[in-house]
Amino acid sequence: MTIHPHLQRSLSEGRALKIISGLTNFDQVQVARVVQAADQGGATFVDIAADAELVRLARQLTALPICVSAVEPEKFLAPVAAGADLVEIGNFDAFYAEGRRFEAAEVLALTRQTRDLLPAMPLSVTVPHVLPLDEQVALAEQLVEAGADIIQTEGGTSSQPTHAGTLGLIEKAAPTLAAAHAISQAVAVPVLCASGLSDVTAPMAIAAGASGIGVGSAVNKLDNVVAMVAVVRSLVEVIASVRRAQVRV
Repeated sequence: MTIHPHLQRSLSEGRALKIISGLTNFDQVQVARVVQAADQGGATFVDIAADAELVRLARQLTALPICVSAVEPEKFLAPVAAGADLVEIGNFDAFYAEGRRFEAAEVLALTRQTRDLLPAMPLSVTVPHVLPLDEQVALAEQLVEAGADIIQTEGGTSSQPTHAGTLGLIEKAAPTLAAAHAISQAVAVPVLCASGLSDVTAPMAIAAGASGIGVGSAVNKLDNVVAMVAVVRSLVEVIASVRRAQVRV
């Protein structure tokens, strides 16, 4: 399978930025705002719910690669036919508030089912943060063996920051940063660090070994495109600053 050249280049250079509208967000107006913000702000790609109509809408608004997310493999078929560039098993954060857990065996089974349905489609898979870190690493290795092209981490919903300001932002991102560091040491595919990140912690994700970051609520919870674009641009800049520092070293 072939990952979109723009996305592949950004991942290989450690500067990919995915903007997430939400796995359960089917509001076309809101999704359109997120897609426009990603496009205008300079993001690498967008992640929307696995829905063919949303893919067609997004394609009218941007030339960026479009990722579609679901936890039921058959739901990928229609949006892929509509023009999605890659598929994502996750993002699981949407389900945790309902008490829904995703264990290693289920995620591995979903990965194999998706690969059977879409053998040539680039596939990203989220490793559930509810697993102990060593089990996250073991699962990531199994997912790559099963055909995952990108591994995504998470953890923002599990953290309970006890401080305000910058320290609180670091506390919130700690679980996904730890997973990104551990998993990136164990697999050869790109690792995308997501969930609970901000412009404070995005550079930490790249420094920890991630090839890029995924950001959702920091953008999609805002109520206008101008504010969304500003956040996306700030994230692009902080990632670029890490890249420039690495090149100088």
